[in-house]
Amino acid sequence: MLYLCTIMKSILFYISLFSLSLPIAAQTIAFENNDLEVVEIAPEAATGLHHIYVLHSTDGVSMTYTARSAASEVTWQDFGEQGGAYATPTAGVTTTGRVSRLNQVIPNRGYIITEGTTPTYVWVTDYSTFGFELNGITALDADDCGTATLTVDGSAPPIIYYSINGARRVLDREFSLTYNTLEWNDSTGWQQIEVVENLESLTSPLGVPAPLCNTTFTLTGDKFRARWSEPISVESDTYVTMAVDVRATAVQEERDNDNEKSLTDGAEGLLGGSAPVHIVFTGHPTDAVVYREWQMSQDPNFDNIEVRLNQNEVDYVFNNAGTFYWRYIGANESGECEATAEPFTVNVGVSELLCPNAFSPGSSEGTNDIWKVSYSSIIDFHCWIFNRWGNQVFEFTDPSQGWNGTYHGKVVGSGVYYYVITATGSDGKKYKLSGDINVIRAKKSPYGGTTTPDDGTGGTDGGTTVDDTTGQ
Repeated sequence: MLYLCTIMKSILFYISLFSLSLPIAAQTIAFENNDLEVVEIAPEAATGLHHIYVLHSTDGVSMTYTARSAASEVTWQDFGEQGGAYATPTAGVTTTGRVSRLNQVIPNRGYIITEGTTPTYVWVTDYSTFGFELNGITALDADDCGTATLTVDGSAPPIIYYSINGARRVLDREFSLTYNTLEWNDSTGWQQIEVVENLESLTSPLGVPAPLCNTTFTLTGDKFRARWSEPISVESDTYVTMAVDVRATAVQEERDNDNEKSLTDGAEGLLGGSAPVHIVFTGHPTDAVVYREWQMSQDPNFDNIEVRLNQNEVDYVFNNAGTFYWRYIGANESGECEATAEPFTVNVGVSELLCPNAFSPGSSEGTNDIWKVSYSSIIDFHCWIFNRWGNQVFEFTDPSQGWNGTYHGKVVGSGVYYYVITATGSDGKKYKLSGDINVIRAKKSPYGGTTTPDDGTGGTDGGTTVDDTTGQ
């Protein structure tokens, strides 16, 4: 029967808890005879509590509840780790008018203060009963690439409270651990920043992510003592890091040749295209990096490394077609800690070389007035241009350039010219090309508005024309 009564009591308690509306008037609970500020913590909804109060000490402190109406009946109950279903009437409560007073707060207890049929659920913590010592902090010599280990000389047990259904909870004491590390910024590189980690409670040893620079650790706490202007702060000796990290950047030289085809087509972030491809690779190591290396492979897994360069910056020209992978690696002095940056993929295209057979110099500026080849990945080039009598009128070795149809500074006449080209592509292909170039020019009509093709006899179009029969 006793067991059945206990079950019924619990059922009735939870029914009242979740079915009653709980409009609580502001400023109804207060504490008297306490020297320092009462810290109120907003409880999680799942605890069922309306208020959590933390007092520096409850010794000699009374708690009052002011009812909304003098006619209201106010009752007090308190509970511990078993929760509100096992609450018992609170002794030592007196009432004067609307004010109901518990003359001596019972520390580390929950209270159910019921006005009429409306309960208010409260937990009161006595901070002084949880003890706190903080005498020092020591950063152990680094022996781990990812974690820095600290030992704390002190103690700060968890501040425990219970929800209304008896669930054990811990108040966050918010100790702050402060130290420096490095953070990567795409615009400015590695920058030293301050890290502040909040610790719910003290444990020793304490592990934190290994800083990327030498630093000291400062431990301050806790948030309650900070509210009461009693914070304690300790600092470690200098911690010498062994942790490493690296980043890498690649900047490709841009070319804007209107007759060169590129694989990348201007797509942002893509490397490679038409050879020669000129890229400057730069590695950015953190402080503890002593050994650094750029590696190049044609295997994305880097099982076969073809190039190793022990430097931060590499200025490299790709003349061969194919796909190449580059990565930057950094390691500390002992070699125990190593970091690899994201690799770069460089796609260098195969060669192509096409030659036009006509152009019209001196006729319409900016439109088909330069004879140029269309090409991609040509790494060696030589072109000669001759007139019909075999006289060389032009020569150039840069495929992005061309012939503007002049000889000795004068525009040549219309007619057929000849080119001879030798070239080598990024894929090793050898080119030996020759063919005709038709120079098409128009001479002005003396009547205006009508033009007729130049017959190649050296007629003028308002400028000076070279007779291609003599080259003079």
